[in-house]
Amino acid sequence: MANNCCENSESISENTNLNHKEAIQKRYGAAAIEKESCLCTPVSFNPIYLEAIPKAVIEKDYGCGDPTKWVRKNDIVLDLGSGSGKNAFICAQIVGKHGKVIGVDQNSDMLNLSRNSIKEFSEKVGYENTKFIEGSIEKLDKLDKNNDPIIRNASIDIILSNCVLNLVNPKLRQNLLINIKRVLKDNGRIAISDIVSNKRVPLKLQKDSDLWSGCISGAWYEPELISDFENLGFKNLKFAERSVEPWRIVEDIEFRTVTLTGNL
Repeated sequence: MANNCCENSESISENTNLNHKEAIQKRYGAAAIEKESCLCTPVSFNPIYLEAIPKAVIEKDYGCGDPTKWVRKNDIVLDLGSGSGKNAFICAQIVGKHGKVIGVDQNSDMLNLSRNSIKEFSEKVGYENTKFIEGSIEKLDKLDKNNDPIIRNASIDIILSNCVLNLVNPKLRQNLLINIKRVLKDNGRIAISDIVSNKRVPLKLQKDSDLWSGCISGAWYEPELISDFENLGFKNLKFAERSVEPWRIVEDIEFRTVTLTGNL
């Protein structure tokens, strides 16, 4: 594996600006209010789990896979980049009243949507086991008001993410990976749905805020998504799902959806 795999393709100098945070916040903030049809890819979920979820949550969900398939009863689930809350509310039904689901997102509009939906959802399923925390997924070790990390060490059974890892600044990917390992219990699991590329994305595309916020130019190079988790000590890694046809092709680079699963 290349030494700089977590920096997504070409060598990134200290002066290279790949901070698309403002563009991401603006785009997803708007998408929390009015549905953006071209953001991420259409995905089918088990309709049984959708019945209890508020319509606005379903309409404003953006993803590229269904990582909830790998959640088990009584799990403690961490949803990275929980957005409208759809994946979290599905997980809440799978884990049951003795399980727990934590969503982390940094977009205030998305958080308002997910948090304001808890009451209606909980009344329908008969219990409340879901909460949404404001924070950056690459900074899960940030201390809260009690001087504890927002997600404690070895506290999570399974980490989900749905088309979010590609939005992380390449310089912060290592922080993200370290935190994923830190918060998982022994034998903890991952189910990461995301966009990957069949070639390394050139720097000129990475600098494009529209492509980055659209889940394209921040895509992990496909072989390195697996190898980066292998280097953390994860086992049984595989693409449990992988689209045969590319979702998008930009400058002869194929971008497709995958779901990576594995465990510590």
